[in-house]
Amino acid sequence: MNTRDERLALLHKEIQSRILILDGAMGTMIQAHGFGEADYRGARFKDHGADLKGNNDLLSLTQADCIRQIHKDYLDAGADIVETNTFNASSISQADYGLEDIVRDLNYESARLARMAADEAAQEHGRPACWVAGVLGPTNRTASMSPDVNDPGFRNVTFDALRETYCDAGLALMRGGADLLLVETIFDTLNAKAALMALEDAFDKEGYRLPIMISGTITDKSGRTLSGQTPEAFWNSVAHTKPFSIGLNCALGAKEMRPYLEELSRVANAHISAHPNAGLPNEFGAYDETPEMMADQLAEFAASGLVNIVGGCCGTTPDHIRAFAHAVKDKPPREIPELPKRLRLSGLEPFTALS
Repeated sequence: MNTRDERLALLHKEIQSRILILDGAMGTMIQAHGFGEADYRGARFKDHGADLKGNNDLLSLTQADCIRQIHKDYLDAGADIVETNTFNASSISQADYGLEDIVRDLNYESARLARMAADEAAQEHGRPACWVAGVLGPTNRTASMSPDVNDPGFRNVTFDALRETYCDAGLALMRGGADLLLVETIFDTLNAKAALMALEDAFDKEGYRLPIMISGTITDKSGRTLSGQTPEAFWNSVAHTKPFSIGLNCALGAKEMRPYLEELSRVANAHISAHPNAGLPNEFGAYDETPEMMADQLAEFAASGLVNIVGGCCGTTPDHIRAFAHAVKDKPPREIPELPKRLRLSGLEPFTALS
């Protein structure tokens, strides 16, 4: 078993020579199990006073074997990096279930399960390493927008509250064995900034750093995040953190994501990641794109020199990941561009000072 430092050295080496494979959807795999209320509760939360069905993060505590096996299925399909089951493992999101006080347990145990699966897969498949990305999701609140159309100045969350819960989550993910920290499905850049600042707090407390992955989401064909930024403006907002990767996930299928991914690839001097949905949701809320359909799109991303990391989001399964791994295995990774030093600012649009 490699140490954390050895795994990180291998990560930086491997991504120079090939496109790395991220896993697919956790929620899609969980839904296939058809868990009921009692399954979510387990013994520990048997008498909890609120409904818990649908709290997928909780399954890391009550159905640990299932979560570990989902990670293993993705790794067996060819994933190099698995994401922890922590998309909603913040006190803000867990407040919906009255479980704000278990955030550290959720993150620690989720990271530990993913670490176990990754180490097991690396040994079984003779890989130098498999990696764990500790996930920090967007929460169900927005720091930059009001939920009340009649009161645009109102906010239902503060930056400090976000920063505090993200720091708790980040610390637990690090202690549980995460190799990277992934701030993902970003629709509000101010929420992401709170997460990124919180990770700096966590690094200071732990005395070491981990690579940071950042992944935004373009909410529709307007080509903007929900808080209004274009991909380049989004990059300008977070580039100061010098992330390991910047990318896009969720909301759109691969075909619809392409122009915005190309924009990021052009302007960002970091690795580029893409984990799109299996197409746009149909009228039943399901996803129709097959592994072969998506693999063709991702192969084109690779052939066009757009990506360093590919995987799947909503609707994707181990079959999708297996197809993705095969589609890009002989494609070289994108080369990180050398960008001239400029003053780069952003609001909703980017601004670059030319002199």
